Amino acid sequence: MQDDLGTTLARRLREGDLDAAPAVLNLVETRTPAAREQTTELLRLLSPEALGHEPEGHVVGVTGPPGAGKSTLLSELVRSLRAQDRSVAVLAVDPSSRRTGGSLLGDRARITVDPKDPGVFIRSTAAADRLGGLAWATRAAAQALAAAFDVVIVETVGVGQSETDVADVADTVVVIVQPGSGDVLQFLKSGIMEIPHVLVVTKADLGRIAQRARADVRAALRSIGDRSTKVVAVSSVAPASGFDELIATLDEHRGTIDVATARRDARRRSAIDDFRLEHGERALRELGGRPAARRVLAATGDDLAVPILMQELERAAGLLDDDATVGIPGAPGARTDASATPATASADTAPRATTVPVR
Repeated sequence: MQDDLGTTLARRLREGDLDAAPAVLNLVETRTPAAREQTTELLRLLSPEALGHEPEGHVVGVTGPPGAGKSTLLSELVRSLRAQDRSVAVLAVDPSSRRTGGSLLGDRARITVDPKDPGVFIRSTAAADRLGGLAWATRAAAQALAAAFDVVIVETVGVGQSETDVADVADTVVVIVQPGSGDVLQFLKSGIMEIPHVLVVTKADLGRIAQRARADVRAALRSIGDRSTKVVAVSSVAPASGFDELIATLDEHRGTIDVATARRDARRRSAIDDFRLEHGERALRELGGRPAARRVLAATGDDLAVPILMQELERAAGLLDDDATVGIPGAPGARTDASATPATASADTAPRATTVPVR
């Protein structure tokens, strides 16, 4: 691995080089000690502190139960965004193979885009053993790619009730509802209705059934006192409809939030979660629990990357020497020796054959 790979990739992304995306994903998915250090450097150089501002890309999280039509919706959403000349990266998180640890389903195979379009990058990542619908590498990649792409879409694994981690990654969270599926009741039972900024009812072409689903969603929002979440109906059946309204709604939401504050708070929550996953609940308790961890992070800079924040927690817990450096936490129990994963691709090398991005 090149010693300056993280620095090189950060420079390319800062210059708007979209072709760096495959190497970025290879780097953040590699869990050797050297790769972890390079990932830390990559994220540090793309942090608001280093950039002087938040990465400008709009990070959109898309979640919902299996079969709700997420991949079909994303195909049309990407097409509509490209029609507006916006570059798009899609990170599709799939269940992990128990044999290889890799992505099991390959959601990108179900997202239809022009393979020759240089403004679109799609990659499937494995959720590993992390609950919440997101792989750690996906969160790191989303933060990095937002420095170069206009829109970064994170599609979660589709497990439904537990996948709320996306709220700590995305500026705008979209929850998909399928007419006639009973999703609304399930969302109310699971608490997932607390995280969306936009609710999308798919299959609007079903007419009365879709209208009923839209009314049920609005009623569900009113039942929890939410009158601000927008509800949009779309149809992916040709001719597709509702996607211009959906994009306008996403843009409207992002324009109403304090992106810097929201991302700062999300980075701190992510750092605490990573600390717990890396060192266990006992280490977090010995630190004083989440309240103490939040106080530690509140005393740090507002614009630091997640790995640096986690390093501060480790130092406060006595797990890190003052002159030590720290890498990125991998999945719980993951091996960190050089044989754990293949070598990371160089900054100018295409990814492995099993992870070739859609181009």
